[in-house]
Amino acid sequence: MKIPVSEILVQFLEKLGVKCIFGIPGSHILPVYDGLYDSSIQSVLVKHEQAAAFMAGGQARLSGGIGACITTAGPGATNLVTGIASAYADNLPVIAITGETPTHLFGKGGLQESSGEGGSVDQVALFTGITRYHKLIERTDYLASVLNQAAKHLLCGNPGPVVLSIPYNLQKEKVDESMLEQVSFARTRSEAMIADQYIEESLALLKQAKRPLIIAGYGCICSGGRDALHSISEQLNIPVTSSLKAKGAINERSVLSLGSLGVTSEGYAMRYLEQEADLVLLLGAGFNERTSYVWDDKLLAGKKLIQVDNDSQQLEKVFRADLVVQADLGAYLRALETAIQEKRITAKAPVDIAAFRKTAQAQIDAAGETIFNEKFDHVRAFYGWLETQFPQGLIMFDDNIVFAQSFYRVASDDHFYPNTGISSLGHAIPAAIGAGCNNKGETGKPLFAIIGDGGFQMCGMEIMTAVNYNIPVNIVLFNNDTMGLIRKNQHQHYHDRYIDCDFTNPDYAKLAQSFGIEHVRVENEQQLAGLSEKMDFLNDINLIEIILDKDAYPNYSSRR
Repeated sequence: MKIPVSEILVQFLEKLGVKCIFGIPGSHILPVYDGLYDSSIQSVLVKHEQAAAFMAGGQARLSGGIGACITTAGPGATNLVTGIASAYADNLPVIAITGETPTHLFGKGGLQESSGEGGSVDQVALFTGITRYHKLIERTDYLASVLNQAAKHLLCGNPGPVVLSIPYNLQKEKVDESMLEQVSFARTRSEAMIADQYIEESLALLKQAKRPLIIAGYGCICSGGRDALHSISEQLNIPVTSSLKAKGAINERSVLSLGSLGVTSEGYAMRYLEQEADLVLLLGAGFNERTSYVWDDKLLAGKKLIQVDNDSQQLEKVFRADLVVQADLGAYLRALETAIQEKRITAKAPVDIAAFRKTAQAQIDAAGETIFNEKFDHVRAFYGWLETQFPQGLIMFDDNIVFAQSFYRVASDDHFYPNTGISSLGHAIPAAIGAGCNNKGETGKPLFAIIGDGGFQMCGMEIMTAVNYNIPVNIVLFNNDTMGLIRKNQHQHYHDRYIDCDFTNPDYAKLAQSFGIEHVRVENEQQLAGLSEKMDFLNDINLIEIILDKDAYPNYSSRR
């Protein structure tokens, strides 16, 4: 049977497991929207296409499936760029469907044309550097091949975003419905066998070490290696620290957790790495600027290093390793766990992390390196309140990562998604809303978006998207009337020559009232006590405004 290409595209999305698609319609994509009308996919109207891509990314992160967004030609597509770039940096399987002018207008200056011909915007060139696969489809005879390639890049073990641009006339053209039978929807991730040699060499280095330390990266989480990581740590008494993105790779409230490693963290892990560790297992972490303390040579000086990553580009990118293993982290960790059990490897001497933290804190205080002074006590208390209030876990999308990195201990039942990747302001609220389309209270975990007032004003209107579709989300807004990181840098490095960092905020109580959502203002620890009585965190949309002093700066330097 012949059906329009627009319906083929909708069926393709359904077979990929897409449940929600985020976007804004326009005339050049209306045939696909019409196909969505009778489909199983919920379409969600957003306020800006950038947010549509962020929402798709948020949905992909929480669900483990594929996120989807849809826009019209021209500005609809170009507005996606930041969100697609974010998905690319975070290896998220996001598909974007964009419209295009009819092919007979290519090169003639059609309205919103982005074919790249006749001086028009070249959309293929625009997305080439931030997608795994992008195609402007000009004929239907190779459509099945295009869809197969798209599915392959979305369903592989190391996915990334895909953008398909479909001219208006092709959307209406009819093709055989059986076309989708030529497309493989099988996930291609395979757990390759780890060479015994690598496990033996890893064990040999572990046996020699007195104080090994694991630095867990996001690869430990996305590879499904958390249980094996926890088992190895406990069996051998090996402390674990993590990159920011991998917070929660092991339960940060456990006795072997050193918390997060990085220039904006409290510094316990950095001191253990420098003062105690003689062997470092760098597992699925890129050792980027933040984690490596701007590539400080002292961190790994005089230590043995095992580096494991599935991405060859990450291996020895910064430091030389004594053992380099390119492998799936989950497969490596499970193989290492089995070998430790079978060979009955002797555990290391127990490490009293609590005592080490106490000693390290004294060193930090004496050196004047404490990151947060008493002006941040109510912020610290808020994160402690979250731990106490939600022992069953929560879901957190975090733009304001400096606070959570030090104050929030991610537990096994939490889902913590920091705004890493390209670190775009304005990400947390739409990403959380996208995740909420899957969540809607079904996990029993409340959903939080943590954001500063500068980022809020880039995406605040997306709250109405949550209102329109009844998506529960708790927005935690840090209000200090400034772009805090910029002001801090101008204070530290530019002699208080403040420019374009301060601004006037709206009255957030009135703004929340206009949205029809709850609002609470928090200026001190005492005001945290009544939050649980005032708000339903699982079923409602709430705005928690936490007031900060604009001249209170975290005590770290980004060396910028």
